[in-house]
Amino acid sequence: MYGNDSSEVYELLHRARGKDFGAEAAEVAQLIDDRLPGASSLLDIACGTGAHLASFRERYDHVEGLELSDAMLSLARSRLPSVPFTQGDMRDFDLGRRFDSAVCLFGSIGYVDSADELDATLHCFARHLTPGGVLVVEPWWTPEAFTPGHVAGDVFTIDGTTIARVSHASLASPSQEASRMQVHYVVAHPDKGVRHFSEDHVCRLFGQDQYEAAFIRAGFDMERVDSSLSARGFLVGVRK
Repeated sequence: MYGNDSSEVYELLHRARGKDFGAEAAEVAQLIDDRLPGASSLLDIACGTGAHLASFRERYDHVEGLELSDAMLSLARSRLPSVPFTQGDMRDFDLGRRFDSAVCLFGSIGYVDSADELDATLHCFARHLTPGGVLVVEPWWTPEAFTPGHVAGDVFTIDGTTIARVSHASLASPSQEASRMQVHYVVAHPDKGVRHFSEDHVCRLFGQDQYEAAFIRAGFDMERVDSSLSARGFLVGVRK
């Protein structure tokens, strides 16, 4: 719990803030199964620590994860040793096989840097899906929904360790095309003392029309689905 980033406290923080990884995985799986009954394989892109995959593997015969972060990937492999994981960038990867379904959750799609990169990313996703395969993306905020100046803070204690997290959201550029979230953590341990570290996350603010056009160009029929678990809803594509 004393690494140089938030990977080891990632799940604890989000669970403490009310995130239910199991319920989200069940909702996403239902979106897939409604469109492709009998789907048996799933690729989790930007899978993080494997929190959603832990539930997906109970539902599908074969699951895999793709993750760029070394620290996240190490935790995912420790958690799910029987699941294949690959280190890779969502914008350009080649696993050499196709899946019935793929997911990219928790706003991770926002980390692509431009509309051209969004196109490349969705084309890459499409190449890893069978015809009729289902893609579920949880988008980042749109420009209209993003709130510059938003501040959040949480403090919790678990197993004798106290973790505090505060964040501030702002626009990353005057053109309002990207958001910046500055996050600071303080971790206090009875034996190891107090440590502070920070992270800076820049995510692109794509509009709904940009997402829809990119899905179509990548060969998907797409719809947006509201969710009681995600304020941003889900973008669901079926590969033609």
